[in-house]
Amino acid sequence: MTRIDFHSNVPDKINYACRLARKARNANFQIVILAQDRAQLMQLDELLWTFSEQDFLPHVMLDDALAAQTPILLTADRAMESPHTQILINLSDTSPTHFARFERMFEVISTEDADKSAGRERYSFYKQRGYPLTHFVAEPT
Repeated sequence: MTRIDFHSNVPDKINYACRLARKARNANFQIVILAQDRAQLMQLDELLWTFSEQDFLPHVMLDDALAAQTPILLTADRAMESPHTQILINLSDTSPTHFARFERMFEVISTEDADKSAGRERYSFYKQRGYPLTHFVAEPT
């Protein structure tokens, strides 16, 4: 059963996702990051190349021909079919269609009221279905 970790009070979801991806890559996991929309997807793509001078975070879009061989995949398609099933980082405001295929999912919730409300709904959705949940509150920077 998918383990779901909620990370709330996150001031910058894209930067936070990069940090989570770096940590997961350092542990040799494969990651899929689900963005809210195309604009956020493009910001994420750009930041993954530049956010750390010490780390190389190889990534491609989920529909890329090299997706199966690349450790970090990016998509904005909630119903995506992924070759990776270890870690899913959800930056969107809805539950991914196939989240249960993943071993672990991170739900990243910002400080914005609408995002908090959507996060609470997803938390209830997963809890009602018996998924193991944890909650971490990010420290303000």
